[in-house]
Amino acid sequence: MKNILDKNQNKADEVRNLVLSKKVLMVNIISSPGAGKTTLLERTCERLASELRIGVIEGDITTDRDARRLQKYNIPIVVINTGGGCHLDSYSISRVLDSFDLDNLDMLFIENVGNLVCPSHFDLGESFKLAVVSTSEGDDKPAKYPMLFKEAKAVILNKTDLLPYTNFNIESFRKDFRKINPQVPLFEVSCTKGDGLEEWFKWISSQNLKPILTSSLLK
Repeated sequence: MKNILDKNQNKADEVRNLVLSKKVLMVNIISSPGAGKTTLLERTCERLASELRIGVIEGDITTDRDARRLQKYNIPIVVINTGGGCHLDSYSISRVLDSFDLDNLDMLFIENVGNLVCPSHFDLGESFKLAVVSTSEGDDKPAKYPMLFKEAKAVILNKTDLLPYTNFNIESFRKDFRKINPQVPLFEVSCTKGDGLEEWFKWISSQNLKPILTSSLLK
């Protein structure tokens, strides 16, 4: 395992140097299946694709269904099917980067395979990890999967509109999360209803490494 991780890290460093040289923000989105990664990308593309040049790498075990949901936004998308693998690695990312015109890209989102464990261990060369969890999964995720929440630069709690219909204890979730990572932003949102998403849009826009063509998102 150490050898695998060391080799992955070497390639991840190469990937990171490349995307940094092109000033592309690359975000590794990690969540359980069904937490809402693709819906988050849909809402983000709807709001930002006219102002930021966005690309997406879709990681999945099989199918291109998530990628097809994003095609309507007319953005570059590459699908990586792992064929049973529980995560993407830096080699798979390196092999598909040539499919993108990095000089004409601002942000590259990686929708990792649905899993809270393995993807957290593998550096893809990303600018940062984004953790996405939902109220339908239970409030114990930070306590049970601390590595992801420790490494994430931001956390999204999705499906807040379902709080009245679950036993999700939001105060317990916040407390456990803040014990692990007291500094990073937590966005409590409903991607289907749109609640809380404006703060996410402003924050992710502010992370852009290239000049933004319009400053309206930062006002």
